[in-house]
Amino acid sequence: MIKRLIACCGLDCENCDARIATVRNDNELREKTAQKWSVMNNAPEITAATINCMGCRADGVKFAYCSDYCEIRKCVYEKGFNTCGDCKELESCPIVAPIFQHAPGAKENLLSSTTP
Repeated sequence: MIKRLIACCGLDCENCDARIATVRNDNELREKTAQKWSVMNNAPEITAATINCMGCRADGVKFAYCSDYCEIRKCVYEKGFNTCGDCKELESCPIVAPIFQHAPGAKENLLSSTTP
């Protein structure tokens, strides 16, 4: 069974602070997440008001970066895949490689969420 809350890149949307804040309507967590992501990405435009997401591949609202700018998500949808885990170029892909460097569990999520 494919886990719907695994993002195209393998990140676990179910445990993402943006999704948790959205589901719980938790403005304090939105603020904390916005501050963290703003510093981490050198992106002052990330504010609590922008922290709304139900998950990369789930129905509903998406964080603006994920819906509009994510090259990984664009690639997956252009190729007609569910996730990068469906791509035979996963091991050598320069687009998703940075995710694996910063979130090693992402690759495992992809490999365990694909169908045989």
